[in-house]
Amino acid sequence: MTADGHTDRAALTSEQDRKTTLSADLPTAQPAPSATAPAERPSATATQARSVSLRELRAFYGREEQLKGIDLEFEANQVTAIIGPSGCGKSTMIRCINRMHEEIPGARAEGRVLLDGTDVYDPSVDVVAVRRMIGMVFQKANPFPTMSIFDNVASGLRLTGRRRDLDLRVEQALRGAGLWDEVSSRLSEPGVSLSGGQQQRLCIARSLAVEPEVILMDEPCSALDPIATLKIEELIDQLKQQITIVIVTHNMQQAARVADRTAFMLGGELVEVGPTGRIFTNPNDPRTEEYVTGKFG
Repeated sequence: MTADGHTDRAALTSEQDRKTTLSADLPTAQPAPSATAPAERPSATATQARSVSLRELRAFYGREEQLKGIDLEFEANQVTAIIGPSGCGKSTMIRCINRMHEEIPGARAEGRVLLDGTDVYDPSVDVVAVRRMIGMVFQKANPFPTMSIFDNVASGLRLTGRRRDLDLRVEQALRGAGLWDEVSSRLSEPGVSLSGGQQQRLCIARSLAVEPEVILMDEPCSALDPIATLKIEELIDQLKQQITIVIVTHNMQQAARVADRTAFMLGGELVEVGPTGRIFTNPNDPRTEEYVTGKFG
């Protein structure tokens, strides 16, 4: 980070030997967790997270255009919910933000994605660094099946060569994900031995361990019971003190509970974005009102 708080371009720019294709197993692309006892939650003191700006973002699957020129701001230290019917481009959009979309054969993106002013699609930018700074939480928990709880969290740190104070970093990440008290005595057990909600939190701990500046969540609670969902929503509220969060959800109640701002998408286009309260009570576009009131979608 530079002295003025902006992302250091060198942090995103790799040496030549690191310009390799990122595998799908990179630990930044992970699922979501739950809150913990107040003493174990992240500090309530906000730190300056990074903003993300989309400029004329277009995404294609072959010749089919899925995103049609999206201009959107994700403000630092806020939760932005992305809503809209299935197939409208929500998941495609967030996958473009951390350059996962391009991993799909025949897929490509155009336009600009700015992380605090730095274009993550610039040829000089290291895609591995992008995916460390912009983590992802998937709909289905995906702990590495052959790794222990400890090794799941430590995997990203080892991959990036940050092995110093490994035990402490793993503990901090598990505490941040609200999981430490539940697993501290069983760190050597397989990550897949945990319950579904615990696996989500384990995967978010794995993402938190590498200190991302933005976390993208693609329907992280859709497969969870109400109790596990509530824990994750509480965690989201805590994490935004340190991290910028974008969450895709079909659950209107969840968007209303967790999001500071909400964006409504339809047919690959951004219909409108604004404070969540206004979007749900007094939207500017009649299509938004029809969607949030359940008339379609």
